[in-house]
Amino acid sequence: MKKHSAYAFLLIFLLQQVCLFVQVEAGDGFIRTRGIHFMLNGDPFYANGFNAYWLMYIAADPSQRSKVTDAFREASSHGLTVARTWAFSDGGYRPLQYAPGSYNEDMFKGLDFVISEARRYGIKVILSFANNYESFGGKKQYVNWARSHGQYLNSDDDFFRNSVVKGYYKNHIMTVLNRYNRYSGVVYKNDPTIMAWELMNEPRCTSDHSGTTIQAWATEMASYVKSIDRNHLLEVGLEGFYGQTTPQRRNLNPNFDIGTDFIANNRIPGIDFATVHAYPDQWVTNSNDQGQLSFLNNWLDSHIQDAQYILHKPLLITEFGKSSKDSGFSSYQRDLLYNTVYYKIYSSAKRGGAAAGGLFWQLLSQGMNSFGDGYEIILSQNPSTANLIAQQSHKLYQIRKIFARMRNIQRWKRAKAARRGGWTDRNKGKRIGN
Repeated sequence: MKKHSAYAFLLIFLLQQVCLFVQVEAGDGFIRTRGIHFMLNGDPFYANGFNAYWLMYIAADPSQRSKVTDAFREASSHGLTVARTWAFSDGGYRPLQYAPGSYNEDMFKGLDFVISEARRYGIKVILSFANNYESFGGKKQYVNWARSHGQYLNSDDDFFRNSVVKGYYKNHIMTVLNRYNRYSGVVYKNDPTIMAWELMNEPRCTSDHSGTTIQAWATEMASYVKSIDRNHLLEVGLEGFYGQTTPQRRNLNPNFDIGTDFIANNRIPGIDFATVHAYPDQWVTNSNDQGQLSFLNNWLDSHIQDAQYILHKPLLITEFGKSSKDSGFSSYQRDLLYNTVYYKIYSSAKRGGAAAGGLFWQLLSQGMNSFGDGYEIILSQNPSTANLIAQQSHKLYQIRKIFARMRNIQRWKRAKAARRGGWTDRNKGKRIGN
């Protein structure tokens, strides 16, 4: 009975909402936003997805590309629709950008391959432009490049302030957006396979707790991205920590301050949707599993509410997971965390709320043990978690399918009314019958 009443509620909601969406008929394959929803070709879009930062790195070696193909094939078979990955590798070993404005064509071809394979398997991608951390270069590499060109910089946080560094970063954005894909023949900024761009993976500026530095930087960079590419969505890359805009929410933060502001940063013009990460095992280490799940529930509830009622934008949970390296780890506890995240998303989505999907960290293919960080999921080797992932994909697909059916009914009714109106106009004044 509960199941039937839930679907009845969903049908009523969709019937009420269909007239709001029915004019969004663009069939070009780009994901867009309308209020608190993602839209794809006129229907709501829900993202059940995964992170795989390693895709370009692996694909740069043609002999290893089967791992990329395997990942997308497995993901697609479990109904996954979005992959988030890096469009950066700055300096160091096998870089994409080995010096400011100088690029390794083999690595770029790797990214070309990733995007073309995603398209082949019906998966959208979110591409991040830079890293906050030293992995794959990050803001530290940009600052070091500027220092080597005579800039006096105090800290890695000068990435957000220094005009030379910002120039390097803007050049990278421009290069990626205008990249011609050697496999698909489509320039990135024109490719609907790409769902969105991300300014930075987990930007942090601990030298300015007020949040003004990152706010100014994100405002400038969002404007720059949109000046080149109006086709794609854009997000900041935030973990979701609250700042001075909402002091009443700051007690929900883990006990550290990193200079971001979930509300202010996501209100920036050009930022199309909000993101949040969720790592209770890293953030509230003094709590047991039950305490961590309690934190997670409150964390997700507050962000879903704020995205809906304050930001009026969709929310993606772009990273979440539980590490197998935690003491006392069990796949049961990991599944509880996944189930909590998935339930929050589905509960919001079926009521027309702002939660639009979640991307677990991280998906690996078989034979990639050296990439394991404790959070990895190999779908064929983690059956219980893989089953949860597939179930969530199916539930979100059902919402979209029901909506499409309702929209088709509305189209049929409008067409029928138009035909009736045309018949009436043609037969005005005519005598009917003998």
